[in-house]
Amino acid sequence: MNEEYDVIVLGTGLTECILSGIMSVNGKKVLHMDRNSYYGGDSASITPLEDLYKRFNIPGSPPETMGRGRDWNVDLIPKFLMANGQLVKMLMYTEVTRYLDFKVIEGSFVYKGGKIYKVPSTEAEALSSSLMGLFEKRRFKKFLSFVASFDENDPKTLEGVDPKKTTMLEVYKKFDLGQDVVDFTGHSLALYRTDEYLQQPCLEAVNRIKLYSESLARYGKSPYLYPLYGLGELPQGFARLSAIYGGTYMLNKPIEELVTENGKIVGVKSEGEVARCKQLICDPSYVPNSVTKLGQVIRVICILSHPIKNTNDANSCQIIIPQNQVNRKSDIYVCMISYAHNVAAQGKYIAIVSTTVETNDPEGEIKPALELLEPIEQKFVSVSDIQAPTDLGTESQIFISRTYDPTTHFETTCNDIKDIYKRVTGSEFDFEEMKRKKTDIFGEDQ
Repeated sequence: MNEEYDVIVLGTGLTECILSGIMSVNGKKVLHMDRNSYYGGDSASITPLEDLYKRFNIPGSPPETMGRGRDWNVDLIPKFLMANGQLVKMLMYTEVTRYLDFKVIEGSFVYKGGKIYKVPSTEAEALSSSLMGLFEKRRFKKFLSFVASFDENDPKTLEGVDPKKTTMLEVYKKFDLGQDVVDFTGHSLALYRTDEYLQQPCLEAVNRIKLYSESLARYGKSPYLYPLYGLGELPQGFARLSAIYGGTYMLNKPIEELVTENGKIVGVKSEGEVARCKQLICDPSYVPNSVTKLGQVIRVICILSHPIKNTNDANSCQIIIPQNQVNRKSDIYVCMISYAHNVAAQGKYIAIVSTTVETNDPEGEIKPALELLEPIEQKFVSVSDIQAPTDLGTESQIFISRTYDPTTHFETTCNDIKDIYKRVTGSEFDFEEMKRKKTDIFGEDQ
């Protein structure tokens, strides 16, 4: 233990594992420790099912109707990967894809007036969607082709829109889109959780819709991917990468003290020994005094014996309930996966509902989502704090990640990874630098 490392990483959440993998690839000497006996931290997949019952203090053991406990890998944090998004690029450029198998999520749906509808994301789907009337469809089709050809550096594609000045609300008005269409575009395609983006310059929103469309174009059914055996496979994949490049891993290590001199990290004390380091990366649980609470997320894991109604019996899907539909300030998300992903016993489905807490009755807030899932065999409810660092690490050289937000994709997590990378190394995270051999996520060469 009494060695000196360039970087010590505490916690094996996805953010920490990706950073330790990347630091190792960059030639840094990395020590990675976690007080838990398993990988994944807050983003772990829990197996067997008995452990999930224990974790949520549910008395008794799972009924026999749930099948074998070891057939379950239940994610604590529900997320999908955008097929063309940043995490897929990180996986491909680091070649972590060779440790993982992915499936395309079968559908993306949006809630309107108590019912769910497939999200139209191609011009053909827009024309056949029952979400809109005929004239609205034509206008939406024009809007989608504007987004598809939009390039901020080519004035010919902008149709008079200034990407840095024109607000997104003004862009919607330009195409004469009604409130319902604005709702599902902003929340189901651009994946905003609130409507604050409407008053912002349109560049980010248009690029988000473009990312959705490009992700969808890759595999057809939806823009989302999910790893077989659960999200817990992702941190383990990056942990393997780190180990290949000389990183050292220690699970089950109690962390007794962060050792500092003149306000700067110099080492970590565990079981009476100190491992020295120049920099430290960790999750908020290791430095409770250096983080601030930004709010709370409720997540409810629901075990079902049936697909969700009105999803064409999909084995996997996402449903977004836009805030306006249920008189809230933020959206409610539902992620559903099943035995088809090796995360549940045969014939069983796992639906996870999440949203930002807005009242003193978090479970009451997600009632519209739970009603879509009935009947529910068993549910596991958690409310956790959303935390962000108060110390950027400039002086202390302690770099703290953010906790996971309620969104159903990893784009915000990847932004956090890139932000920490820049603070640790002083340079921007460059996907090109990470490039080994660019293949498709399903292993086919591009």
